[in-house]
Amino acid sequence: MERYAWDDLPSVVQTEVRKHLGPVTVVREIEHGQNCNAALVLRGIGADVFVKGVRGVSPRMRWLRNESEAGGLAPGLAPATVFSADVDADEPWFVVGFEYVNGRPADLSPDSDDLATVSSTLAQLGAFSGGAAQPLGKRWASADWWTKLAEEDATRVEGWDIDELTEWCRAVPELVDGSALLHTDLHERQFMIDGDGPVRIVDWGRPASGAAWVDTAFLVIRLVAAGHTPEAAEKWASSVPSWFARTDKGVTAFACYVAGLWDYRAATAPFPGATRLSTAAREYARHRLEN
Repeated sequence: MERYAWDDLPSVVQTEVRKHLGPVTVVREIEHGQNCNAALVLRGIGADVFVKGVRGVSPRMRWLRNESEAGGLAPGLAPATVFSADVDADEPWFVVGFEYVNGRPADLSPDSDDLATVSSTLAQLGAFSGGAAQPLGKRWASADWWTKLAEEDATRVEGWDIDELTEWCRAVPELVDGSALLHTDLHERQFMIDGDGPVRIVDWGRPASGAAWVDTAFLVIRLVAAGHTPEAAEKWASSVPSWFARTDKGVTAFACYVAGLWDYRAATAPFPGATRLSTAAREYARHRLEN
């Protein structure tokens, strides 16, 4: 995906940003992140602002629109939106300025002090309603990820019962139903930890409404990827209040669905870390099916 520095942005995009921030200087460019064409920390007349932009109508533009609304879904936890604008350049652009949130990513490795911080932040997240966010069950209506994976690369499904996995995936929409606000893409870089200040959660491109335990289940897989055993990751999950609302059937169906989805994406549209994540998801699904 093409990335733009400030000086490379179309002039009309720069003009739109200046309309909201005044004269700006570039504090720094943000290198990580795969879903935007521009990611910059800019200093205007007021406080520093994190500016993201997407060029062209696409799912990425829709995700950025979602993110621009997240401050209203989780005030105080998600960064506030300073401005958002559609800009007609060579192609349509959507540009958003967010409250700049300073901090470092969470450390999810075993015995990290950040694990308690992450669990308390998830407890805060669990207090918010999903409101008008799309139900996760609707997003996850497709149940054929394992079948698609078998068609793409049969070696990836050796030793797995595709029919059983597909049945688990069919059960997911009902089992993840709920009214809680979900982030659905939590990992270490989505938590911004700044000393004694409040922890913030960023990158709200795919919020959903659903069962309150789902984001914790996502973190369980991330912990497995960070070196935890599935048993240890689930023990950590028990420190999050919403985890006690889960059902064994729901978590197993979740694990089977995510393993199929992530492994299919790793096989067909790999991204940095895709193999590590899909391996962790498969390990957790196997744990759920065998225990």
